[in-house]
Amino acid sequence: MAEFFSPVGFALGAMLTLTVVILHYSRGTGWESRQDIAQEVLERRAETVPETDFPEPMNRSIGGGAPAAAIGGEAGEGAELEGEAVEEEVGPADIPDDEIEYFEVEFIKEGTTIEVPNNQPLLDSGEDEGMDLPYACRQGQCVSCAGQITNGGNSEDYVVHDNQQMLDDAELDDGYTLTCVAYPRADFSIKSGEAP
Repeated sequence: MAEFFSPVGFALGAMLTLTVVILHYSRGTGWESRQDIAQEVLERRAETVPETDFPEPMNRSIGGGAPAAAIGGEAGEGAELEGEAVEEEVGPADIPDDEIEYFEVEFIKEGTTIEVPNNQPLLDSGEDEGMDLPYACRQGQCVSCAGQITNGGNSEDYVVHDNQQMLDDAELDDGYTLTCVAYPRADFSIKSGEAP
């Protein structure tokens, strides 16, 4: 019968086990990590990145910046200085209460149909109903809130855009719209989160 016990193997196993136990319970070298350097790194990186007027798409924690109406132009300043009345631009949000109409808008992905007044953007109306719709700038300057009207034809047959700056004529013809600046003018169905 062969002998299965090897004193050399046993000694090696015991030494390895003892080494692991000693390393496990040792206190280390006393080295401590430096203070958090993240702020220093962020400040250095921020100096190299140009500022933008609106947040990156899908970043909901940052507001959309100053509204376009707050930016004064040369013509507006000159007219005020001369004492002339400045004519304000009227948009869909300025529709008087006695002229408000309601349209049925079906949000396909959310599985719900709501009534949307023609003086409120689709995005705001959807959020009022508890929907979590995508957005970023809320000013028509990005495509984070884009959706596609599925009824066919140009999206402007169904909505009025108030200062949309991102979609070209071909995309509008394909039914794309920016829900943050789209005000309904007919009943329709829309797939939210669909960008061209």
